[in-house]
Amino acid sequence: MQPLDKNGLTEAEFLSRYSSERYPKPSLTADTVLLTGSEGEMRVLLICRSGHPCIGQWAFPGGFAEERESIEQTALRELYEETGITDAVLLPVGLFSKPGRDKRGWVVSQCFVSVLPEAAMAKAGDDAAQAEWFTLRLADNTVNLTGRSAEIKIGYGVSDGQVYTQSLSQDALAFDHADMLVRALICIQKIRI
Repeated sequence: MQPLDKNGLTEAEFLSRYSSERYPKPSLTADTVLLTGSEGEMRVLLICRSGHPCIGQWAFPGGFAEERESIEQTALRELYEETGITDAVLLPVGLFSKPGRDKRGWVVSQCFVSVLPEAAMAKAGDDAAQAEWFTLRLADNTVNLTGRSAEIKIGYGVSDGQVYTQSLSQDALAFDHADMLVRALICIQKIRI
């Protein structure tokens, strides 16, 4: 005997009447914070976006999920397509879903962090105009990112389990990638909360 729900339906009956159109759906993306370096000098890989939205801004490699792949596969595929890097081991940082985080609409992103033993050669591809390793320094609740073509300063704070960031420079990370970076650094215990 199959179990019945509160309406007296079997699972097969329920599914035959179910419409996924009843619920709006977000688009799903994956982004990867790729770090390398020793305690003396850390570096983070950023790509310069070649298309809208946020054209010309620095961001983490990432993009939209395809229907027949896991979100981890999305992250690895996008990392390869945008930088040529293939040897990342992904650790989940969190799901970023703040309303308005992406001008294209309701887009949520699973962020991952990966720490490479040494900087891999990165070459821009797909949606990336450039791929560059930025030096990362932490001081007085500020993350300083220094690259050949940009310097990005991010102020941060953590209160009641929430991460707060603020751009402190003319150059800024795209979308909510400053939040992703700070949360990734918390995950790998470079920032103490």
